[in-house]
Amino acid sequence: MRVVTLFPAATEIVAALGAADTLVGVSHECDYPPSVTALPRVTTTTVDPTQPSGAIDHAVRTLRAAGRPVVAVDAALLRRLAPDLVITQGLCDVCAVEAGAVHRIAPGGPPRILALEAHDLAGVWADIRAVARALGRAEAGDALVASLEHRLTALEASWAARRSQAAGVARVVCIEWLDPPYLAGHWVPELVRYAGGEDVGAEPGSRSLRRSWREIRAARPHLVLVMLCGMSVARAEQEMRAVADPEALALFEGTPTWILDGGSYTSRPGPRLVDGAERIRCAIEGREVPGLRRWVRSVPAA
Repeated sequence: MRVVTLFPAATEIVAALGAADTLVGVSHECDYPPSVTALPRVTTTTVDPTQPSGAIDHAVRTLRAAGRPVVAVDAALLRRLAPDLVITQGLCDVCAVEAGAVHRIAPGGPPRILALEAHDLAGVWADIRAVARALGRAEAGDALVASLEHRLTALEASWAARRSQAAGVARVVCIEWLDPPYLAGHWVPELVRYAGGEDVGAEPGSRSLRRSWREIRAARPHLVLVMLCGMSVARAEQEMRAVADPEALALFEGTPTWILDGGSYTSRPGPRLVDGAERIRCAIEGREVPGLRRWVRSVPAA
């Protein structure tokens, strides 16, 4: 089978199912596992990801207002690759090619087009099983989902057995974007719950929500998690240093704040979400691990 994936989570799911050797093309954002970086890139974007988050947001809104795609697919390359299966998504038209666009490029007949649409963890598990069936690896899909669910259950049990009732539950806000500020929704509140916290900014399965810094502070979090969509810890730190809003600064300076590698562990609806939950637990416990760092604003020397 020849498979093309048009967003990173799909690539990671295929690889986790032991089918990385079926991949013949991936999106411009796919970088995990490292072996996929050598594959042809079938998508492009005119949005410069190195720009500040405010500039990225403006570029995306401008493209959408003009009716132009944020992410485009190279139709000629896709046809040359001659895939049997194309995996795309129907959740977010900002970060991946819309399923409808792929159907227009390859109408009718092969390749088969599978659109993933998870909004919560149950949806992620369903998507993994759907990809597994499409690859002829249904048993591997069931085994992978069972393994991920077991890890989450074990994580929950690890803190539940130790936590004092008097200590209560950590109130957590999860910031997905800084300019403008968005709170992470979808599966993130569930990850926080498995990690032993309460997401006070969003409900499981909800879309990411735009909120003012004043509203975020009013939620009275005990812990702030900055998990910027598609960004590494280092990239997020760069964004954090540029924040100037007084309400935001008061939030970050008055509340323990941690930066999580959102690009790897929270914004991609695939197997590594469980790694994200485990890192959220580390933040609640105050422990730095790879992909998670405590935020400390640098103070200029006098």
